[in-house]
Amino acid sequence: MTPFLVAIAGGSGSGKSVLTHAVAAALGAERVATLAHDRYYRDRKDLLPIERSRLNYDVPDALDQALFREHLMALRLGQPIVPPVYCFVTHRRDGWGMAIVPREIVLIEGILLFHDPDIRNAFDVRIFVDAPDDVRLRRRISRDTIERGRTPDAVVAQCRSTVFPAHSRYVEPSRARADLVLLNAGRLEPVVEVATAVIRSELARRHGGSGIANAA
Repeated sequence: MTPFLVAIAGGSGSGKSVLTHAVAAALGAERVATLAHDRYYRDRKDLLPIERSRLNYDVPDALDQALFREHLMALRLGQPIVPPVYCFVTHRRDGWGMAIVPREIVLIEGILLFHDPDIRNAFDVRIFVDAPDDVRLRRRISRDTIERGRTPDAVVAQCRSTVFPAHSRYVEPSRARADLVLLNAGRLEPVVEVATAVIRSELARRHGGSGIANAA
């Protein structure tokens, strides 16, 4: 069986990762494999730490798109991949992770999944997760201070200088490429229900069954 590939895109802090894990649980963990696009950030070992900290990590060139495209096509063919491990503190690639074996459904999340046409068109369903800027900023501050050792002031400065401008230029326009746009600014449960229903419907359609064509 060809794996059913689902893209969950949206801006930084929109809740893509939380939604991805919740949808995977709702669909059944035994049926789902997951992958994060941000594991494919380029290794910046050739730059000094201060230079790495000044780079814009929300633009297409920040990612190793060639490797990601190669892995994406392998997953589509039902082949396992070994994704890189990326350290967000040092902005360095830190070896290679555990092999990901494609299952019936593969959920892939990332901010720029719809930018590259070859990548965008490899997905069976494209979901865009939206959230207001102030909500995304609060989530980003919470995540980066806890998980990435940054200060609130540093997070706000980065969002204002690179994250939000890149969002306006690259991420927000890509929502027009989505099959489904979901607002994720309140309770997560209704968002998970809609995303799961659409995935199940489209998966049933692939198998010639009946299902809901669209969900609001």
